[in-house]
Amino acid sequence: MSNIAGKAYAMNVITPIRWYMGWLNKFIFWIALKIPSTLKGLVTLSLIHYARWVIIDRTRFPHVHENQPREKLHYSYMLFFSNFNGSWDQYVDSFTFAIPSGLDLFWKWNVRYPKSVPLTPFHTYIKYNQIQTDHYYSAYPLAAANDIKAAKRLKAALTEFDRKCRDAPPDLFLKRYNALLRALQNDLGDMRPTPIVSLAAQARGD
Repeated sequence: MSNIAGKAYAMNVITPIRWYMGWLNKFIFWIALKIPSTLKGLVTLSLIHYARWVIIDRTRFPHVHENQPREKLHYSYMLFFSNFNGSWDQYVDSFTFAIPSGLDLFWKWNVRYPKSVPLTPFHTYIKYNQIQTDHYYSAYPLAAANDIKAAKRLKAALTEFDRKCRDAPPDLFLKRYNALLRALQNDLGDMRPTPIVSLAAQARGD
């Protein structure tokens, strides 16, 4: 599936919004940036690489050549892009549990949006409006977001260890090295393909 590159999944969701409500959604996005607590729950989701919402007005779709007919659209559109680790179900469920009010705030004015709770109608809405990714590249396909964070912590700790211990006598070096290993135990995992999330997912080929 082109949506998946190693441990990462690319999601693209395009939902129609009444053109005269687009300005309100843009204002809501602006408020969310000014009041970070609106999306505070996202910080707890370490599986997310990033998530972004964008409004495209119905009159501002790309027109790349003068011979290309201009589109006459009834709706503006909200584009949601995200990269994450894990399965589609895990991500959508986690998003719902972390910021249900935030999701409802952002998607409230979108056509036929059912609210984020209960889950089944929300799942159906996202699946119906999701656009499959034609090409998805990941430079480190076996590295999850947590693997990258762990690697950064490990590099910083090793750099500091080298600075402090390069000239230490053998006994002191070994003592500090063992202490370093104990402190970094949670950051020393190896990168492997994602295990099967469920038998149902395996049967579907996810």
